[in-house]
Amino acid sequence: MTLIGNWTYPTPIRFGAGRLQELPEACSEAGINRPLLVTDRGLADLPITRAALDVMEASGLACRLFAEVDSNPNERNLAAGVEAYRAGEHDGVIAFGGGSGLDLGKMVAFMAGQTRPVWDFEDIGDWWTRANPDVIPPIVAVPTTAGTGSEVGRASVLTNSQTHEKKIIFHPKILPAVVICDPELTVGMPKPITAGTGLDAFAHCVEAFSSPHYHPMSQGIALEGMRLVKDYLPRAYADGSDLEARAHMMSAAMMGSTAFQKGLGAIHAMSHPIGAVFNSHHGTTNAICMPAVLEFNADEIRERFDMAAAYLGIEGGFDGFRAFVQELNDQMGIPRSLSEIGVTLDHIDELAEKAIQDPSCGGNPVALTVENLKTLFRRCV
Repeated sequence: MTLIGNWTYPTPIRFGAGRLQELPEACSEAGINRPLLVTDRGLADLPITRAALDVMEASGLACRLFAEVDSNPNERNLAAGVEAYRAGEHDGVIAFGGGSGLDLGKMVAFMAGQTRPVWDFEDIGDWWTRANPDVIPPIVAVPTTAGTGSEVGRASVLTNSQTHEKKIIFHPKILPAVVICDPELTVGMPKPITAGTGLDAFAHCVEAFSSPHYHPMSQGIALEGMRLVKDYLPRAYADGSDLEARAHMMSAAMMGSTAFQKGLGAIHAMSHPIGAVFNSHHGTTNAICMPAVLEFNADEIRERFDMAAAYLGIEGGFDGFRAFVQELNDQMGIPRSLSEIGVTLDHIDELAEKAIQDPSCGGNPVALTVENLKTLFRRCV
């Protein structure tokens, strides 16, 4: 099978090895002539970023780089990015990188023409309608990891550096106009990032599949996304140059992000405040929390995961699936407890209070409270 294609779900996607070369064409398709390429500090000096800039330069499209983006991007990064966007008189953004570069790039485009504070557009009710849609420039997204799926999302996660809270900012027009998914860009990912991002995609699929909300399209996507991770993440982890495995993992990442329109749950409600307070890697934090959350939700999700396990070729139904998740974590070198990434028991009350405010709570199959979240955090520490 040739792993290359042009898709239009949920937005135009150019998928396949070597397609970074089409970046200028993608910008033209989106109506961008003076793009600002937004990425994180870690990627700024890497060959893949230089390759993207060289492709743009060779095409004659002026492209500047903004890389003042932290691993958990915040409003300070956003303000600097908006300033760079306006100063350069840009007309669109290339969001380039993993979750941090993609999320911050989308936010720079979103906020470049707005007059209200970014927190006014948090994903609460219809707050997104407060934004002026006519001043949101187009975005071209180029993922360099296979996990977050932000390249096909209508939201970004932004940390409030003052309150140490992660907020989800939503607007339909920050869905990128064009996506380039080139698995060659992920070949150089180190093993811990391959593991953490891959398990982030898996968590998205697991929580979407667990959500009690009715969305059969997302349910089907989540199930196949889990299969791709099960079959190909171990291969990508073992051999970073396995281009077939890298390609399937990029697909799984987009599938997870598309599927969680159905909802997320306690895994993300917990990992968001942990990331904001302890600056932990989001996907790794999700993976640590996943086995305990599966057990917590067991009575509500057992039957559907009995069916999923059969499809995935995992023996033992739900119990077998949960055991598989822990085995996969162990295989990927994921810590077994939050204490191994710096979380301490004296933060449990604070984390639970922040977690209950997270919109991900609404998709958990068991209703979440401050008290049962405290219990979950203790199980994971």
